[in-house]
Amino acid sequence: MTLLAFLAAIIILVVIHELGHYLVARRCGVKVLRFSVGFGKVIYAKRFAGGETEWVISAIPLGGYVKMLDEREGAVAAAEQSRTFNRQSVGRRMAIVLAGPFANLLLAIALYWLLFMVGVPGVKPILGTIPVATPAAAAQLHSQQTLLSINGEATATWQEVRWNLLDLVLQKRSAILALRNPDGQIVSRLLDISMLSATDLDGNFLDKLGLHPYQPPLLPIIEKLSADGAASRGGLQAQDKILRVNQQLIAVWDDFVTQVRAHPNLPLTIEVMRGNSLIILTILPDSITESGQSIGRIGAAPVFDRHAFEAMLTTVSYAPFAALQQAIGKTWDTAIVSLKMIGKMLIGEVSLKNLSGPITIADYAGQSAQMGWVAYLGFLALISISLGVLNLLPIPLLDGGHFLYYSLELVQGRPVSERTGEIGQKIGIALLVTMMAFAFYNDISRLISG
Repeated sequence: MTLLAFLAAIIILVVIHELGHYLVARRCGVKVLRFSVGFGKVIYAKRFAGGETEWVISAIPLGGYVKMLDEREGAVAAAEQSRTFNRQSVGRRMAIVLAGPFANLLLAIALYWLLFMVGVPGVKPILGTIPVATPAAAAQLHSQQTLLSINGEATATWQEVRWNLLDLVLQKRSAILALRNPDGQIVSRLLDISMLSATDLDGNFLDKLGLHPYQPPLLPIIEKLSADGAASRGGLQAQDKILRVNQQLIAVWDDFVTQVRAHPNLPLTIEVMRGNSLIILTILPDSITESGQSIGRIGAAPVFDRHAFEAMLTTVSYAPFAALQQAIGKTWDTAIVSLKMIGKMLIGEVSLKNLSGPITIADYAGQSAQMGWVAYLGFLALISISLGVLNLLPIPLLDGGHFLYYSLELVQGRPVSERTGEIGQKIGIALLVTMMAFAFYNDISRLISG
């Protein structure tokens, strides 16, 4: 599933990107010699009757290219010189190189438009327990408050909360929160996020702020037992309600878990209500190692109130025109935040650990595909934006690097020198190899650390 989802994503994104170059090149009168999905050795080639473009699938499916007629790559017949790329005006060459990244951004808009019309599922932004000594506690936030907006931007899901706060963290701005109390009262609170550092963005920075989704409490009632677990050996049964453990009152399932984890290989006296009878059992939790520490485990799972958890879910959808507006805004905001993250990485304010390579992308492709087509299309839109933004960077070898050269040509009235192009190419290769090395290192580190 992961491999197929990853390959499908790469093929779709590459085809759309190169199709952007191809269509604009043809529109500008440039002859396209080859359209390739993948690099390296050609494994399949097709030229349609009367067509001048060779359509190719190559061995390494991690990119692609459009090869155009160009006098810098060989002699061109006089009759076709007007159709070469190098003889086009600066404006046309700019349009051709920008067409690929913009095609990726248009794909993201189209995908988000579809998703916003169909409906995007999410978790309602209801606050869970607020830890002490956190910015959320200092802002006097409380459990079960619903977060309505951040600096005037509506937040219908936790995903929107995270995204809006990430943007504010990058800007080092405070957040004005509008919240609805459980009794319906609307209140406003100021959340100070200035204490976050670059390293806090490596993981879940919402933890640092003290913000967690509310989870309906699980009652301490057993639903399932492992056949060979300590709970079964000690006499616990399904539908037993845990009342006390070692004389400590158990109100919710987490209280029971805390007691069990704290007593590996130590006996627990457990009071349970079974039907109308009060029963006292002694159970010896098994000892397992987790993160280098011994914890207790008995092999029991609680009754899951599906309705309570389903009530925490919501679906955000819009009418077609409003959905298009939302899609454009979502694509724009995502692209801007991506550029801000890259800028912060360059000046050291955000860790390079945030770079991801093909292994992590493949992992997310597989996970999103298993969650359903809505999640997978959302993943495709996000990666398409990332690909578009990456190619717009002014790095030689990338589309943005070519655009930079043509901009200089427009200003100075002549193309950049071959020497400048060679130096830029070496710099571009060095930057891309360095970036790929960091991305692969981060991928492998994530695999090792789990």
